[in-house]
Amino acid sequence: MDDRQTVRVTILSRPYTLRAAGDPREVEAVAASVNDLMLSIAGRAPDADSTRIAVLACLHLADKLRALEKQCEQLRTQAGRTSDTLTGLVEQLVSAVEEAAPR
Repeated sequence: MDDRQTVRVTILSRPYTLRAAGDPREVEAVAASVNDLMLSIAGRAPDADSTRIAVLACLHLADKLRALEKQCEQLRTQAGRTSDTLTGLVEQLVSAVEEAAPR
């Protein structure tokens, strides 16, 4: 059974009909974001054709993705260090409690 729905969007004044799984509003929101980006690029490069605008938008989005991937990796590393620190502190606490417990 196909759970995909038809979603109609407009990007750079061109209509597109997409088949998407999940919430159609998410697809519409992504399309609106892409449209806004492409309109912004078109406004700064009025002589560029739609293919050039699309390539520039792709490069912009790829750059954003790379920055977010780097940030995500940094956060993973930081979370791992924090986890190691907390594990050490819990082990110290357990040892202290065991030593203080009456025998």
